[in-house]
Amino acid sequence: MSTPTPTPVSTAAAPLTTQDAEALVTAAYRAAEAAGVTVSVTVLDAGGHLLAFRRDDRAVLISGETSTRKAYTALQLDAPTADLVDAVQPGGLFHTLPTALDRPLLFIAGGVPVHRDGRLIGAIGVGGGAPEQDHGFASAAVASLSLV
Repeated sequence: MSTPTPTPVSTAAAPLTTQDAEALVTAAYRAAEAAGVTVSVTVLDAGGHLLAFRRDDRAVLISGETSTRKAYTALQLDAPTADLVDAVQPGGLFHTLPTALDRPLLFIAGGVPVHRDGRLIGAIGVGGGAPEQDHGFASAAVASLSLV
């Protein structure tokens, strides 16, 4: 009698899908709309590739760039950009960077990493409101997906 071979357990988290990305954009956009703020929202997958983007017709043009850079920063450093603002101040972890606006990173609140089953699967960035507002909209969007 042979011993059954155990089925391997997958440790990989399911990737961020385009459906997830569209849900994130919609949730962030609705939160901003409810607050009367015009924004741009960017969602990147784990590889930093664009999955979804929306810019309100009335949002400032630079908000598209800032939302993308905030998402990229949150993804690369696996941390909300709101938590990284102090890192670029004198004495901070990234204090040697000449400015918080160095490309491609952007150390301004509004970028939030997205995790599923404890693994980083992407990031969302919101630009156009005050930094605290952008962070709130992005965080609310991530919370709405319940991907933890």
